[in-house]
Amino acid sequence: MLENWVYEKESLDLFARHYETGEVIPLALIKKIKESANFMEGYQTVRQIGLAKLDMGWHISKSVEVRDVAQYEKELQKETELLDPVEGTNTSCSFSHIFQGGYSSGYYSYKWAEVLDADAFEFFRETGIFNKDTADLFKKHILSAGGSEHPMELYKRFRGSEPSPQALLRRTGMLSK
Repeated sequence: MLENWVYEKESLDLFARHYETGEVIPLALIKKIKESANFMEGYQTVRQIGLAKLDMGWHISKSVEVRDVAQYEKELQKETELLDPVEGTNTSCSFSHIFQGGYSSGYYSYKWAEVLDADAFEFFRETGIFNKDTADLFKKHILSAGGSEHPMELYKRFRGSEPSPQALLRRTGMLSK
């Protein structure tokens, strides 16, 4: 969430200055930085969705019937496969999120966290990135209340609505502003 402020001129003007002249970072450079942050975002998004589908696939009851890992992967990832798999390899044995580290069937949460983060910051952009009232809502309903009740209820109290995936698509350049 906090990384969002680094891409905003209003925030950068507070500290991003030329080391010799003290000149603030030019808007054209900020635009280039934002654009470069989205390099290959479409590919990365589709790959992450494919990995989430693979992760979830291994944690459904029919996965115990799998006899051919490569074929099972191919079946699960056919909608998101962008590049041909490397012969003799499989993702399941090397993708540690599937069976270790506490993410079993939860890898999708990375993308969901991005949706929440993009939508929450869009609210800050709508009200002003340093708007005290918005910051107070974020502190009260997100930072201070986490785990005290259902996360969606807390989020709706902060934002006034459920998070929109469109915010992430806009931030990544996959949807027009």
